[in-house]
Amino acid sequence: MLEIRDLAVGYGGRPVLSGVSLTVESAELVAVVGPNGAGKTTLFNAVSGIVPSAGGTIRFDGHDVLALAPCERPHLGIAHVPEGRQVFPSLTVHENLQMGAYSAAGRAAWEENLARIHAWFPVLAERGGQLAGTLSGGEQQMLAIGRGLASAPRLLMLDEPSMGLAPAVADDILERIVEIHRSARLSVLLVEQRVAEALNFAHRGYVLETGRVILEGDHDTLRADDRIRAAYLGM
Repeated sequence: MLEIRDLAVGYGGRPVLSGVSLTVESAELVAVVGPNGAGKTTLFNAVSGIVPSAGGTIRFDGHDVLALAPCERPHLGIAHVPEGRQVFPSLTVHENLQMGAYSAAGRAAWEENLARIHAWFPVLAERGGQLAGTLSGGEQQMLAIGRGLASAPRLLMLDEPSMGLAPAVADDILERIVEIHRSARLSVLLVEQRVAEALNFAHRGYVLETGRVILEGDHDTLRADDRIRAAYLGM
């Protein structure tokens, strides 16, 4: 489904990503982990078109993603839930969800998608008329995920969905992501600071450090690697 090959991205002449390659297959959950500053958010931003690439290829179902304007990429079925949630605080919860449904697929399936989003996140149904800026951090994260789902994506990219949340709330968010992935058979590319949980949930994972993929494998392989155990799992 998603195939990235030898991706390079830089800012002001400084390389941030160098030769990054990864794949996400249909109905697969893939995790990208690594320290702060490794380039994880930049990777997502390159797929979405927020930052330009300096080399390499990104293909989605055979389409050359880099040849498309950023506004065209969601119409392929790619949804990006950014780091820090970035909801529209002065719009209501319902209006935020409507903003996510601007793709052709999202508009066509709006009523069905809204019902599924409300089933996965009942608080969004309860607070549909409430301003998004007044929600708690966990509720805003649910809204950000719901807004991404409103576009009827085939690939959902989630950037640090547990960031800044209390452990119990973060656990709930991650469990709901796994439920959505399984019940909707949705492909998910997940950047997550909680490495143990991310690798436990994922089919496969990539470890990104200083802009390069240094390790990749299924969750058992990565969790058994001594470098991962020492650096990220505290073992």
